[in-house]
Amino acid sequence: MAFTIGVPAETATDERRVALVPEVVGRLVKKGMEIIVEAGAGAGSYHGDAAFTAAGARIGTRVDAFGADLVLKVAPPSDAEVGMLREGAIYIGFLSPLDAPQVTRSLAAQKVTAFSTELVPRISRAQKMDALSAMSSIAGYKAVLKAAEALPKFFPLLTTAAGTVKPANVLVLGAGVAGLQAIATARRLGAKVWGYDVRDAVREEIESLGATFVQLELETAGSQDAGGYAKALAEEKAHRQTELLVPHIGSSDVVVSTALIPGRRAPLLITEEAVKAMSPGSIVVDLAAANGGNCAFTEPGQTIVKHGVTIMGPTNLPAEMPVHASQMYARVLMAMILDFYKDGAFQLDFGDDIIKGACVTHAGEVVNERVKSLLAA
Repeated sequence: MAFTIGVPAETATDERRVALVPEVVGRLVKKGMEIIVEAGAGAGSYHGDAAFTAAGARIGTRVDAFGADLVLKVAPPSDAEVGMLREGAIYIGFLSPLDAPQVTRSLAAQKVTAFSTELVPRISRAQKMDALSAMSSIAGYKAVLKAAEALPKFFPLLTTAAGTVKPANVLVLGAGVAGLQAIATARRLGAKVWGYDVRDAVREEIESLGATFVQLELETAGSQDAGGYAKALAEEKAHRQTELLVPHIGSSDVVVSTALIPGRRAPLLITEEAVKAMSPGSIVVDLAAANGGNCAFTEPGQTIVKHGVTIMGPTNLPAEMPVHASQMYARVLMAMILDFYKDGAFQLDFGDDIIKGACVTHAGEVVNERVKSLLAA
């Protein structure tokens, strides 16, 4: 029998992405795989059942999709969805294992071999499998568009019959993938842009996009881990950092914050004092909202106004661009599948750095050490 891949419909609130798109389905079918797509799974991303059928997929029920050899999803599975997976199946998708590790316990109990797309190691061979970076890029782009729409000012410099309009001042906190995309987008819209990151090593990347690097009088040696992620600052330094950021935040029309530390609450960067220093009508878009937020007032999934400043806490911006988000995510999953699909099956080589790094459950056990320690705690 052919190796089967199931694509269930996403049921999380406001989730419009789908794990595979017809373009990718066609390529996997040519490799000899059977693709089972739940009826209506692509509706939110404008991919109808007919397009999947034309690409070679079979339209099936929810039970059919979850009963495949390999199940692909976007959002983490609910307990009910975990219960639909068969013993020995393989699962790939976002799992948030360092922030919400409990789902891995359920997957282990179901004896599913589960891979978390967030844990794909940052090595050159795995770049094409980096779903987190792909989605972060979309989030950074969309965050600036939302800010530009809400800001009661122009973004670019304009010369008009009524005089010259100065460009908006935009500050981006955190220069990972989302932050750099936010910087690039704000620059394309004509704003004056500043970028800050605790890692001095990213200064060149910020400046290469035409932004100004914010240099604080703060010792930040050792602020980057082996994977290139920012590390948490000591309490005293973290407090000093927020104090030094106040004048920079206060002089900005828009602040986009993207600072995240895997497995920990998002660092506080925008205090009440900083919000008070901003002009009425200014905007904060906090991309760390789902992890507690970088702003003292952030409410996940909500837009609020404090001290005349609009504070947005979006938790799933990629789902607001479902066409390209689904396309990018599907291509990332395809790269991972094709790298390990040999002789009609998905080969589980635990000596491989990618398999070892991304696998969280196997043979009834939680196998990722970081996740195990979080569950134990």
